[in-house]
Amino acid sequence: MAAESIDISNAMVTQPTTLGDWMLVAPVGVPILFGAILLMVRHETRLHASVAIAGLLLTLGANAALLLQVLADGPQVMTMGRWLPPFGISFTADVLGASLSFVAMLVASVCALYAMKDIGTTGRRYGFYPFVMLLMAGVGGSFLTGDIFNLYVWFEVFLISSFGLLILGSTERQLDGATKYAILNLVGTTLFLTATAYLYGTFGTLNMADIARKAEAMRETGPLMTLAVLYLLAFGMKAAAFPVNFWLPASYHTPRIVTAALFGGVLTKVGVYALLRVLVMLFPVERAELSGVIAWVAAGTMVLGIMGAIAQSDIRRVLGFVVISGVGVMLAGLALGTETGLTGTILYAFHSVLAMTALYLLAGVMKGLGGSYSLHELGGLYRSYPAMGAFALVLMLAAAGLPPASGLWPKVLLVRASLEAGWPWLSFAILLTGLLTTIALGRVYILAIWRDRQEVAPAGEAAIGRPGFGYTSLVLLCVPIILLGVYPEPFIRVAAAAAGGLLDSSSYIGAVFPVEAVQ
Repeated sequence: MAAESIDISNAMVTQPTTLGDWMLVAPVGVPILFGAILLMVRHETRLHASVAIAGLLLTLGANAALLLQVLADGPQVMTMGRWLPPFGISFTADVLGASLSFVAMLVASVCALYAMKDIGTTGRRYGFYPFVMLLMAGVGGSFLTGDIFNLYVWFEVFLISSFGLLILGSTERQLDGATKYAILNLVGTTLFLTATAYLYGTFGTLNMADIARKAEAMRETGPLMTLAVLYLLAFGMKAAAFPVNFWLPASYHTPRIVTAALFGGVLTKVGVYALLRVLVMLFPVERAELSGVIAWVAAGTMVLGIMGAIAQSDIRRVLGFVVISGVGVMLAGLALGTETGLTGTILYAFHSVLAMTALYLLAGVMKGLGGSYSLHELGGLYRSYPAMGAFALVLMLAAAGLPPASGLWPKVLLVRASLEAGWPWLSFAILLTGLLTTIALGRVYILAIWRDRQEVAPAGEAAIGRPGFGYTSLVLLCVPIILLGVYPEPFIRVAAAAAGGLLDSSSYIGAVFPVEAVQ
């Protein structure tokens, strides 16, 4: 179908750069700038951690300011150059993108702190911190771009950096995991690019706000269901949804634990974000028609993922399957498509970014104190390190969705939305997943922490030396995890505002096309 003709006579404009523009581009520009600085001082490895942490904290501050501005004033838009949308490339921050960008940058800052002891001189020399900065630039760009082709571009940016982080160390197992990760993610990327080319041929535009306002008029003549299915497959693979999730457990257990923490906490959420943005905002009718399929995919991802976790004896593999199961919980809200369901999904995304990052870092602390990731070899950690046992209890309760931690309220919202939609079987799947998660992580706690063991590896054998940096990182993540559990109202309000922005995209479209909104 030919794209409609477009008048470009008024497309160029001169716009002054405002403070809001700088805040909008900072989550991408600052990590790239500090990544370049790290390359310039690549031989001064002792400076890398300090430079990276400073850059991430500066980016975190910009993210916080941007989120507060979006909550106060609505979506914010910055168009590159002098070309107005839909011709120019726009960054568009709504509550969903700004909040996820903030949470992702928060955990990246904590991971950079943990890496001060986890990543040695060799890892720094091979570019760990520049790769992290590039990774977070790609993640921030994915959450904040208003152009679907540039969403593809930012996906590629963080995929390239993730390849570098996966093979850091160059062991045979890392290279094997990176190969599987690369090949299977490239399949998803090819589907994404194919769908985007088809989208452009249909709409004649790649600006998401422009597509959202044109979709209704093209529903009778355009291949919108085909586009929705292609994006569901592409982003489902990126998010590690069943049945295209087999790449994640094959690769996430191979890199350094701080890298696995970043991947498990952040990267799959970018795929879920893309599904929400495209299927809910751009193709809501098609999403509704696919809701039954998405619901069964969600249930399969939840239940089979956590059953895989129960079958593992390596803590990293256990956590990889827990990540997959969490993706299924988030897809349940996408299938429901109601405001309550989407609020639960977005709130669960906040929780999962924090909790999964913390669980991976906890696994690193356990390896440092016990000398292994294997449940057959660990034991007796609570007797020697009770503080670590307390952290583990809080985080495992969070992942299982039990009070007083962060996982409870998202599941309450999703169960409620499932019952309201007349899908009690989906509620059962969510509750069953919580029970199986309790069993899987309870098994880890009993075998690795509570069970007696005659000899425990001394702290001197630890990958992180003394657990001070590990404990500090866990404290920084446990505080918001517990806060979300005991005082969820502010987080629920943010998630509800994000869900409302997806269901009613008029403010998003009005921010991108302000003149037409007024008319």
